[in-house]
Amino acid sequence: MSLLERETVIRVRSALVDAGLEDSVIQLSKTARSAADAASAIGCELGAIVKSLVFRIDRCFVMALVAGDHRCLESTLPAALCLEGKVCRPRASEVKAITGFTIGGVAPIGMTERVPIVMDRSFGRFDTLYAAAGHPHCVFPIAFNDLQRMTGAIVTFNISEPLAEVSVDRPGHPEAPQ
Repeated sequence: MSLLERETVIRVRSALVDAGLEDSVIQLSKTARSAADAASAIGCELGAIVKSLVFRIDRCFVMALVAGDHRCLESTLPAALCLEGKVCRPRASEVKAITGFTIGGVAPIGMTERVPIVMDRSFGRFDTLYAAAGHPHCVFPIAFNDLQRMTGAIVTFNISEPLAEVSVDRPGHPEAPQ
């Protein structure tokens, strides 16, 4: 069975079509489990990769969509989402239960439950973004405005900051290709 026929990937493909967009899910030969892996496999800039990060603020699960070349400022999430409480990372089993996806393939669309979503404004630098499509070897291209429209995300500059300028192609770097 092709990865494009898996239930989790079909949910993403259906969400795209239901939103009036093209079923554009791409199956990669290399993993897209991390932002660096995805950028390398696709051949795009790291910042064009959408990291779909799930957090819990007290009892409320939320998602932050952060550019691949940025890190999430977790402490800013409650204010960005008008919530109160402590921010923590949920267990992998909780992420799967809430989104229907396993970590490494968490898509910002086609989730089994709706969660509040906040989106990194720095994505506006790119014409095309790439997000996980329900499996670590599947991604889909999407425009910033379409992603915001589909997710209903609150767009803000305040949830992330650029990563240190480090080349992932440098030998010995933990994200360097092996």
